[in-house]
Amino acid sequence: MARYDLSDEEWQMVEPLLPRPGKGKHRVDDRRVVNGIFYVLRTGAPWRDLP
Repeated sequence: MARYDLSDEEWQMVEPLLPRPGKGKHRVDDRRVVNGIFYVLRTGAPWRDLP
C-alpha cells in the first residue's frame, strides 16, 4: 500500500457507496481507481501522469 492509499477501515466505509457491477466491461479494481482519484486531487497531477 502506498503512503496515502485508503486504509482497510476507510475502504470499508467507501466501498458500499460505489455502484454495483452491472452490464458491460468487468471492473478490475475499484480500490485502485479510488486511490488514483484521491492522488490526483491531492497532488494536482494530470491523469496522464499517473503510474
